[in-house]
Amino acid sequence: MASTPVINLRKGHAVRYNGDVCLVTGTELKTPPRMASYVQMSIKSIGTGRVHNLRMTSNESLDSVNLTKEDYEYSYKDSGGYHFLHMETYDDVALSEEMISGVKNYLIEGQKYLVVFTDDIPATIELPASMVMVVAEAPEGVKGDSANNVYKSAVMQTGLVVGVPLFINPGEKISVKTEDGSYLGRAN
Repeated sequence: MASTPVINLRKGHAVRYNGDVCLVTGTELKTPPRMASYVQMSIKSIGTGRVHNLRMTSNESLDSVNLTKEDYEYSYKDSGGYHFLHMETYDDVALSEEMISGVKNYLIEGQKYLVVFTDDIPATIELPASMVMVVAEAPEGVKGDSANNVYKSAVMQTGLVVGVPLFINPGEKISVKTEDGSYLGRAN
């Protein structure tokens, strides 16, 4: 394990904190006037899901943990969790509800995702920048509401609610930005 200065850590890095493997979810370097700079960071434990908010001086270090990312295909969900299948070795990996709570509305059966492993233990899923989804439900647009960019709420096939323009109808494919769940445009 290599010791990494906290000033070099970024979102997505894995560290060991109090003997537990954690993912960095956010960092901010603060330099108040007439004081030493410090790093304000939040890390989430992979095992317990607990979030720690840390305040460390910029010269402190944490032990880094190796991250590996592999392509897996989402297969199904059952009482054991969300199951992903490696396309070459056919290994089945089950991720718990807590591990994917932030991305479960983007999971589509048969779609490929990057599964992130820390010390050969599945940690989380990395989504692509955008995804093509099918609109399941969308209310009709009211004629005459087109003076400005007016959006309506549409429900995707996964249950995700996205603000879309009035001309989008159920059954259409749209591109959705996974970072914030916003509408990007129609998909072919």
